[in-house]
Amino acid sequence: METRAVKIYSQVNKNVVLRVMKGHFATTHSHINYFMDMTGLKSRLNEAKGAASVLARKYENTTIVDTIVCIDGCEVVGAFLADELTRAGVMSMNQHRTIYVSTPECHTGGQLIFRDNMQMMIRGKNVILLLANVTTGKTLNRALECIEYYGGQTVGISSIFSVIKSARGIEVNSIFTEKDVPDYMTYETAKCPLCQKKVLLDAMVNSHGYSKI
Repeated sequence: METRAVKIYSQVNKNVVLRVMKGHFATTHSHINYFMDMTGLKSRLNEAKGAASVLARKYENTTIVDTIVCIDGCEVVGAFLADELTRAGVMSMNQHRTIYVSTPECHTGGQLIFRDNMQMMIRGKNVILLLANVTTGKTLNRALECIEYYGGQTVGISSIFSVIKSARGIEVNSIFTEKDVPDYMTYETAKCPLCQKKVLLDAMVNSHGYSKI
């Protein structure tokens, strides 16, 4: 499948590359016709740092940020984002004037939780939610509910790729959108036209990657 990947470069930073593969893929919530391979963006230093620099522009000099909550394995990007915001002079209300980078635990049934020792990073904090991919919005909404439940205030939503413009009145700050992949589609599993045409699945996919079928 790797040979089918096409590179899409950010118009802002050419070090930021989204690799996409067209086909028929199943996620936890839906079927999609493109798999977004973000392995490099989430784990390679220059790409993760480049992605963070693009996302940071939205918040420089305008937003107080105490904590960055990372979903979908975005901790490396989240750490660089915290560094970018700190160097840009973004204020933090934390005692040590630094930005926390945290990840919720996925509990039974997909519920997101923060253990007792982690909750101080969320309660009463100004939080940026960072995700890899926002398509159906289910993971996004679940994460927002989690932050709200533990007493945090979401002041920003950032994503590497998103087809959703906003959630709960907050703009989704993304590097890539459907404009970069104009024929990208997501379908309810029971209404997938590719399934109706008897097109076999290429792989099962999630934030960790893909498993061929």
